[in-house]
Amino acid sequence: MSEKKQVEAITAMDEDFARWYTDVVKKAELADYSSVRGCMIIRPYGYAVWENVQRDLDARFKATGHENVMMPLFIPEGLLQKEKDHVEGFAPEVAWVTHGGSEELAERLCVRPTSETLFCEHYAHVVQSYRDLPKLYNQWCSVVRWEKTTRPFLRTTEFLWQEGHTMHETAEEAREETERMLNVYADFCEQSLALPVIKGQKTDKEKFAGALATYTIEALMHDGKALQSGTSHYFGDGFARAFDIKFTARDNSLQYPHQTSWGMSTRIIGAIIMTHGDDRGLALPPAVAPVQVMIVPVASHKPGVLCKAEEICQRLAKVCRVKTDVSDQSPGWKFAEHEMKGVPVRLEIGPRDIENGQCVAVRRDNLEKTALPLDGLEESIPALLAAVRDGLYQKARNRRANMTFTARDLGEMKDISQNKPGFIKAMWCGDLVCEEKLKEEAGVSSRCIPFEQEKIADTCVCCGKPARNMLYWGKAY
Repeated sequence: MSEKKQVEAITAMDEDFARWYTDVVKKAELADYSSVRGCMIIRPYGYAVWENVQRDLDARFKATGHENVMMPLFIPEGLLQKEKDHVEGFAPEVAWVTHGGSEELAERLCVRPTSETLFCEHYAHVVQSYRDLPKLYNQWCSVVRWEKTTRPFLRTTEFLWQEGHTMHETAEEAREETERMLNVYADFCEQSLALPVIKGQKTDKEKFAGALATYTIEALMHDGKALQSGTSHYFGDGFARAFDIKFTARDNSLQYPHQTSWGMSTRIIGAIIMTHGDDRGLALPPAVAPVQVMIVPVASHKPGVLCKAEEICQRLAKVCRVKTDVSDQSPGWKFAEHEMKGVPVRLEIGPRDIENGQCVAVRRDNLEKTALPLDGLEESIPALLAAVRDGLYQKARNRRANMTFTARDLGEMKDISQNKPGFIKAMWCGDLVCEEKLKEEAGVSSRCIPFEQEKIADTCVCCGKPARNMLYWGKAY
């Protein structure tokens, strides 16, 4: 395959963004379709990205005192029915097991769409006293939701995620946990994934089924659509009452504990693709790239080139994830291939470079070439990887700033929604009727009530009545 054909294999982003996304997922070998409707096969390269996400997040969870557990895959129907609002919220998406072998089950089993009820059943057995609290649990698993429309990573019938479930002595502690974990997600996205996010609270219409409050981080994709990238929920004692979870308090009274849950899924890989990618393919943040540096020998048939490339690889292995491409493809093909797979830094080394005691480094974020002395690569490469992360973050921040608009009335909201993809900041009275009218007439949903409030106007963008909050609105995945 020629270098030109390699690049042309990806549909241009401006021509058809949805097809561009699918091309990148397949050509970069992140995932493939399976014979099970709506399910994907995560290929080794895509799974390696997920493993790096998992490793980074897991360390953050453990640093905040959380422990990993594993709950069953199946939930008995009677257990699921214990929390009415929760059940109603998930009912359309639940997959049911009705038979074991050839025999019909006496009670249907739900394939977990989320695990609040399982955790509650367990907590009812192990939480007896205030001394047993807090319970700070997390699990890494897959869940199943019977989605009507699917797309790899963004929305699939089965997907991988982590779900934290915690129990606390007081409402104040639980609320603090909810916000702390949202901040963990935001820091991870911004620091490790170079994804700028808006932190805020979901409206009552958009909050999680059974929650008193849902907090979210919202990212803006290349095409101007929002992507909910992580959520954290405060349940109060609603689940505890439904499952009769009580503990002996410090004053010897019986109390209900307060609960949270929070999650981030393989959808975040979709966010990485659609925020940082370009017409050459993926552009991976160094923190989660399976290969951070790819060494490409040029004129590898000439004496000393492969040996020098391997020597550099061994040196750099101490400071980054590095490989040498020793395949028999041409250098031009390799350049296009590793750009498509989003490798943050490419090092080119040929006979002339060796003579000059240098190599050529190419950054994936801006394709900038730099000659680096071979001496000191152990220091210069980590600095270059940090620069790639900063470059990706700043580019995404600038794009978000250029695609964030302000609307003061319904006419303005409609005009922006139809003609300018991106976030729309507008005031809201807090009335569900207005939220639904904006969805129906302007085609936008409320993304979040940001923690950082601005006063754009005194009145609601929809009805003209006194405004309660400024919201981010937009079209979303």
